[in-house]
Amino acid sequence: MNSSVAPIHAASAGGAGQPRGVAIPAAGILRDLRRVVPGGTCRWWFPIVALLVGLGWPVTPLHAEPPPATVYNPKPAAGDLVLPMPEGAEMVFRRARVPGSGFWGDPERVIQLGDASGGIFEGLQRTQISGSFPAADGEGWEIVLAKYELTKGQYLAVMGLDALLETSGDPEDRNLAGLRGRALRDALMRPLTFVSHQDIEVFIRRYNHWLFDPEHPERLEPLPTVDGVPGFLRLPTEEEWEFVARGGLPALEAGTFDDRLPFPARELNERAWHLGNARHQLRPVGLRAANRLGFHDLHGNAQEMTAGLFRPEIWQGKPGGVAVRGGSVSTPAADMRTALRAELDAYAWDPDRQRVQERRSFNTGARLAIGANVVVSSSQRAEIEREYEDYRADIRRTMPVGRTLDNLVAQASVQLGTVEPILARLMDQNADLREPLTAVQEYMDRARERLELAQRESARSLAQDAARNGVNLSVYLSRLERLERTRDSARQLLEISSRYQEQVAAVESSMRDLETAVGEQLQGYRDRVARLGDYETVYIEQALETLRAAEPPPRERAVLELLGQHLEEYAEQRRAEPERWREAFRERFAGFEG
Repeated sequence: MNSSVAPIHAASAGGAGQPRGVAIPAAGILRDLRRVVPGGTCRWWFPIVALLVGLGWPVTPLHAEPPPATVYNPKPAAGDLVLPMPEGAEMVFRRARVPGSGFWGDPERVIQLGDASGGIFEGLQRTQISGSFPAADGEGWEIVLAKYELTKGQYLAVMGLDALLETSGDPEDRNLAGLRGRALRDALMRPLTFVSHQDIEVFIRRYNHWLFDPEHPERLEPLPTVDGVPGFLRLPTEEEWEFVARGGLPALEAGTFDDRLPFPARELNERAWHLGNARHQLRPVGLRAANRLGFHDLHGNAQEMTAGLFRPEIWQGKPGGVAVRGGSVSTPAADMRTALRAELDAYAWDPDRQRVQERRSFNTGARLAIGANVVVSSSQRAEIEREYEDYRADIRRTMPVGRTLDNLVAQASVQLGTVEPILARLMDQNADLREPLTAVQEYMDRARERLELAQRESARSLAQDAARNGVNLSVYLSRLERLERTRDSARQLLEISSRYQEQVAAVESSMRDLETAVGEQLQGYRDRVARLGDYETVYIEQALETLRAAEPPPRERAVLELLGQHLEEYAEQRRAEPERWREAFRERFAGFEG
């Protein structure tokens, strides 16, 4: 299994201000590390930062311009949020804004996770993504996640060399005290692995205690806050991890959020350490290119523990061990994908010794997040309660938490169904109530009929709107095709005479306008296919048959054929593919007459 286990042991206690094992050897290692200049290009500023922190001077937490490079931030960038650590070390975080606004969110926050072509534990599902901290503009919310994987150097700074040697299953760690120069730098910049999930939680607890030491209030200054209350360190949830790994809000806006990888497959070697280019060997953090949000090594290097228990599906199914994400240096290139998830058996059964032990895996590490309590003050709770009234009235029914089965109407139908056995039992037990209860049953039957009608009509309306988008899309694509031919002819004439320049410019301007219109219609078509795809098959088929029975013109009949195909694909894969659908429309209506 390429992992090792160690007997369960209780972590030794220690004061928050004095991490366990922080002794002269650990401090010496970190001093040697500060002398190393990777590539001869980095400026080492954290000894000065440590001095300023010790004097109580504030350190700028969020950098508008890139901070200097350090072993703890080898690829500095604007927007980095830097937290202090013991021994002059630091941990760098970045913010990832989530869509929508307000505490409770809106339909914009509903995202799709998983991969229809992935493993059995990666089924597509919808969920609402939320941030822990309000954005600077006061409108949106943000996730705050570590820019890099947790390194051995950072663990050493908080816990000390003795603790690292006690908890680590990596035999190479025994040689740390004797390393110098580049060898020391590379060793301490590698992800912390070969430690258990329990060891990571002890580290997080100790680091939180150090940050919240009442004798050093300056340590809290970089932490983001909610209503003035600072956040705390924790592991990220699976939803947070996957949202950031997929590229977050920019990817949603670009239409690439649902892609298998957040970058072209040909760039995999530049973006991730995997089996093909790392051969089971962990590498220092930050050597691969960052994703579009500025995070490094989310794909590959060490697979990363998350805060949640592993379930067959992210938010449902039997709870198991710890969910780990991202793949590692042992993951084949063909298997690398954002949806990849695995289970770390935090308490592993050793059949030879017949006992449970804590799992320590050579390729499993962690990446920290900054979180906050949902309710941090009475005034904030009051504001949440006020917002909830509007949310419950207008928005909640459109969110995954407010939907049962396929849609809201189905939810109401199911709820009515749960009442029927109760009525039957009451009638059996109370003969004198049979008549009024029978009347209630009749009212419920009529209500169910109305719900059934509403569901059919809603599906028909969505199908009609999707078909309208499809017709417009087909018309615009046909016009675009004709304009492309006109432009090509005008360009040929332009080679002969410059007087055709204005004609070429006019055609190209019209093409740009048409591309905008095509994008709008394609987005509308995509959205309606996704919404209609949530209905049961019987309602989808009835809706399409109703539209066909109206004997539409040839263009609309052709659109309905494509719509039926795309709905079938969506029902099977639970994924919209607008670019492929656009190409299907282009091919179907190339030279179309009618």
